[in-house]
Formats: sequence, structure tokens, C-alpha cells
Amino acid sequence: MKDIEKSKSIRAGLQKGFRNGTSKMAQRRCYGYDTGSEGELVANPDEATVVRWIFDCYLSGDSLGKIAAGLEKQGIPSPTGKPKWNRKALNKLLSNEKYTGRVLLQKTISVGSFKIKNDGFMDRYLYSDSHKAIIADETFKAAQQEKMRRKNNLREELKMQISF
Repeated sequence: MKDIEKSKSIRAGLQKGFRNGTSKMAQRRCYGYDTGSEGELVANPDEATVVRWIFDCYLSGDSLGKIAAGLEKQGIPSPTGKPKWNRKALNKLLSNEKYTGRVLLQKTISVGSFKIKNDGFMDRYLYSDSHKAIIADETFKAAQQEKMRRKNNLREELKMQISF
């Protein structure tokens, strides 16, 4: 019973921080950023260049596999420090609104030991201008549209393969 109460208390504290704009989760570091002296996100010039390169390659039509191979060929380690990037890491990077200077909190919800996508079940919190953008809004939006286009194309291809 104590664990349930503790969990509820932690969740309530997190949501209070989300609502009033003081959540430290908004300042969680991701590839392309360092943490400044006051805990703020500060663009890492070398990594920011890589982030822009990834978006440019993707929008030029390169597959995630081709981008991963290009990063490996250039000797650029993954966010975890491994010599090879994987498609999942690149897909996540391309979906991260932090690169636009915004942070969206509570994108997922923990249900027991599982995390599920928050598709309106609970409030989400968007912080704008919380840090310097690495890519333009238009670039980010174009990448999201391209991801949807590729996803829909893949679905159509699979339907055609199944129908034969």
C-alpha cells in the first residue's frame, strides 16, 4: 500500500511541475545539447551540426539505414557512444521537437511497468522557447510529413504484397 501512495505522490509532484512550468524534465539533455551552468539546455556546436545533417539527409530522401551508414563512415558515434547508429535512434531524433526549441512533456504514460503513448488520455504540456533551436520549425514539420509519407507508402506496399 505504501508503494501505491508513494507512486501517486510522485506522479502528482511531476504533474504539478508540468502545469506550472518548473519541471526539470523540460531540461533533460538529448543529443545536440549540453547542460549549461544553470541547468539549461545549450546547443553543442558539433552535435548540432550532425543533427542538421541528419534532417537534411532524411529530407533529401535518404533512408535511416543510409544515414546510419553515413554517420559510421564519418566516425560519428551514436548518442550512447557506440560506433554505429541504429534506425530507432535516428527515428527518435527525427521526432524530437526539442530541436525546434520546444519541449512536449507527458508524451507517454507509465501504466504499471509499461509505457504507452499519450494520445489524449492525460494532458500534455508544451513549453515554447525553452532553449535555442537547432533546426527551423519548417524543417521539423517537413520531416514529420516525410515520415508519414514513407509510413503510408510502406503500408500500401505491404497491402499489395499481401493481396497477391
